[in-house]
Amino acid sequence: MINTTLCYLRRGADYLMLHRIKKKNDLNHDKWIGIGGKFEDKESPEDCLVREVWEETGLTLHSWAYRGLVTFVSDKYPTEYMHLFTSTDFSGELKECDEGVLEWVPMDRMLELPHWEGDAIFLDLIARADTPFFSLKLRYRGDTLEEAVLDGRHLKGAPET
Repeated sequence: MINTTLCYLRRGADYLMLHRIKKKNDLNHDKWIGIGGKFEDKESPEDCLVREVWEETGLTLHSWAYRGLVTFVSDKYPTEYMHLFTSTDFSGELKECDEGVLEWVPMDRMLELPHWEGDAIFLDLIARADTPFFSLKLRYRGDTLEEAVLDGRHLKGAPET
């Protein structure tokens, strides 16, 4: 299993998105995702968040909100625990990213872009100002979302036995 961070940086009504098109053998190839990556040894979620945002974008985070934990279960990939953050408080100039193309995307267009099906669930949750910290489990077979469980309640799919 692996631990990762993902951050959605917001500027007005736009979110900074990464179109993953540059890395070879990328499980997110051609998908649009937020900014983040894998933990390094001895990092906390916040350490990883700040480092990954800087490495991928050149932006410095000043503050952020820890919004949720997303557990990805797959028949093809190791289980992933993704620590999900949002931020509107950052500075610096965007740089070119070696993993893909960075673009500010209007919130109402984000789901028009290629994405994992389960992303729509947590994007909806982080768009709501009143959503408390959440735990979301997404189970995939290949690229197909088979089950979604939010805070222990099934949203999609039958309960596993």
